[in-house]
Amino acid sequence: MTKSLDKSKVVRKLRCAVYTRKSSEEGLEQEFNSLHAQREACEAYIASQRSEGWVLVRDQYDDGGISGATLERPGLKRLMADIEDGLVDVVVVYKIDRLSRSLADFAKLVEVFDRNGVTFVSVTQSFNTTTSMGRLTLNILLSFAQFEREVTAERIRDKVAASRKKGMWMGGVPPSGYRVENRKLVVDEETAAHVRWIFARFLEIGSCTELAREVGARGIRTPRGNRIDKKYLYRLLSNRAYIGEAVHKGDSYPGEHEAIIDRETWDKVHAILQESPRKRAARTRADTPALLKGLLFGPGGAAFSPTHTRKGDRLYRYYVSQTVLKHGAGACPIGRVPAGEIEAAVIDQLRAVFRQPEIIAGTWKAARAHAADITEADSRAALQQLDPLWDKLFPAEQARIVALSVERVDIGVDGLNVRLRVDGLSGLAREMLAGDIGEAA
Repeated sequence: MTKSLDKSKVVRKLRCAVYTRKSSEEGLEQEFNSLHAQREACEAYIASQRSEGWVLVRDQYDDGGISGATLERPGLKRLMADIEDGLVDVVVVYKIDRLSRSLADFAKLVEVFDRNGVTFVSVTQSFNTTTSMGRLTLNILLSFAQFEREVTAERIRDKVAASRKKGMWMGGVPPSGYRVENRKLVVDEETAAHVRWIFARFLEIGSCTELAREVGARGIRTPRGNRIDKKYLYRLLSNRAYIGEAVHKGDSYPGEHEAIIDRETWDKVHAILQESPRKRAARTRADTPALLKGLLFGPGGAAFSPTHTRKGDRLYRYYVSQTVLKHGAGACPIGRVPAGEIEAAVIDQLRAVFRQPEIIAGTWKAARAHAADITEADSRAALQQLDPLWDKLFPAEQARIVALSVERVDIGVDGLNVRLRVDGLSGLAREMLAGDIGEAA
């Protein structure tokens, strides 16, 4: 007796992973958002294919607030890792651009799918990648998706360019001195005062390096709260927004906002900036001789640095404590001193010192180590010649003599202390006797 066997069709189980994505974060906080809607549609499609062995995997692969123009997405990375581990057979999305908006990126994903035998399905664009027709349809749709993205980007760029040419503010961090109100730049008087001071001060000193020190001493910061350096100052001094203009790709257009700097000041600043920094630095050093550079120290041993300011055609020189430059006004009991006054006080002390018997004797003893035939009378005569000769010397020669004869100058609230270099004085005496210094006058 023959018994017939009922051969039932064996259906292979296919593990289906749903991937969802939304470009912006808007609405993600809602109880039912776009990601939920995508997942619901995909799960319904998987349920309709239950007879084909389709089953939903438990893991969820969602990316909210991330653009489809990049593959750097946490949810997508987890999905690709599970595909490589052989845990997924079918990837289901609501639309193909949820997975990628880039044809090149999508080609990379499809390559991974093919290598692992994974099928890709879009529930609203009914096709899968296991058929040649599905691949053709996929490439056509992706081409249109990329075309749409590129056209949208061009449209946005054109809109920004047109708006810039009309002088409109198109977003970003506003320049120091302005704030944004109703998508327009409005002068912020507190920070605008800082900008005006920076322009005016640069006209006086002509050095961004020196200006950066003074800006730091005043506690002025960038709109983000960062320290201002000379590179930032160059950009600030070159920002045409301050004369009421908007710039797009190197071209300037009249802006909708109010200017902070007048055109005359702008032109004067840029006349200075057109010179090379090396020439400006050399001119600044030449205009501001500092006899006590590297020699002057204040309370606590803090060094004093030379600086200067201009008012009209007049130059005012100062020595400023490094403590003040680093920590602001009030950090040092002296802060800064007029250069002319402190230099004159040191020179007066030197002139008096040149007549003191103990200094003359010490100079003579030090000089004998180099020239045994020098007498004490020679040392006295040499040092005393400096007094009437001093005012006839060039500034550079005066600075050299001070550096040669002075080791350190300490200034305090109770007065001045000059520490001499006896070896330097002996060298000075030898130069005087040889007539070298008289020729420099």
